[in-house]
Amino acid sequence: MGLTPPILMGIVGTGYVAKRRVEAIASDDRATFAAIASASPERMRAIDPDCQATHYTDWQDLITHPGLHVVIVATRNQDHDTITRRALAAGKHVVCEYPLSFHPAVAAELLAIAAQQDRLLHIEHIELLGGLHLAMRDHCPALGTTHYARYVTLNPQTPHAGRWSYNHDQFGFPLVAALSRIHRLTDLFGTVATVSCQTRYWASDSPSEYTACLCMAQLTFHSGLLATVTYGKGDAFTYPMRVFELHGDRGTLLFDHDRGTLIQGAAQTSLDLGSRRGLFQQDTRAVVDSLCDGRPLYVQPSASLYALRVAAAAQQAARLGKTVAVETV
Repeated sequence: MGLTPPILMGIVGTGYVAKRRVEAIASDDRATFAAIASASPERMRAIDPDCQATHYTDWQDLITHPGLHVVIVATRNQDHDTITRRALAAGKHVVCEYPLSFHPAVAAELLAIAAQQDRLLHIEHIELLGGLHLAMRDHCPALGTTHYARYVTLNPQTPHAGRWSYNHDQFGFPLVAALSRIHRLTDLFGTVATVSCQTRYWASDSPSEYTACLCMAQLTFHSGLLATVTYGKGDAFTYPMRVFELHGDRGTLLFDHDRGTLIQGAAQTSLDLGSRRGLFQQDTRAVVDSLCDGRPLYVQPSASLYALRVAAAAQQAARLGKTVAVETV
């Protein structure tokens, strides 16, 4: 694409991810934080107290910011595809937090539009850059044939009323919204044949919201691997868990929060997973590298789209109460 620095970047959103993006842009002298959009002026000032960027209360105005090269979509999940579509129509490159859309067909259409217009559409998957995933990728061969995987994430929280991440429409189906739980597995083990899934929600005073959710999916891969993915959050849980297990015929990999262990018979080897800090800096640097020098990104949008198809199949399986075949593309 051969853009010449500085690359002007605008951010839609003011949550945790948006804050990390502002820091990441500041760490790269080839990029400039040029604009931010939110319905809340207070939240924008909290992220950008010195107003180094232009503040917009409507994201549609941000897209027309003079000279803007990149729109970063870091707001509620429900709006990702709409903002991405409008940004591409305005000729902008787009960086979008996953999921690109709740619907695989819409996501595929957006990727086709970006390709036709020669615009970058990068779907962030920083989990692939982290020490846990790199350790799994490096040590999987030591397991021989991996036949079982278990991934559990439980996050105790007390959600306040109106929080978008506990809203059915705005957050979306749990495994679509938390797409990295699926993407880790498809990145390591390839394509999925069938999915079954069960979900439970704990109701709140508002019919559009909930106070906790639990989603459990069972994936059968074409390789023969069987995997279970459990994702839960909210006030129904009291103890946090982040556990990943891989079991093969020559060993086992166990990850519990930031501790990793390779087990082969009586031998146990501790694995250094490093820090999870700085991943948004790595992702942002990769985007700038791609825009300036044409370097390939660490993840292709087609891989994110495939993970979305698997997650959408899990949603269908939960709705129908039966095992669903994953679309082969």
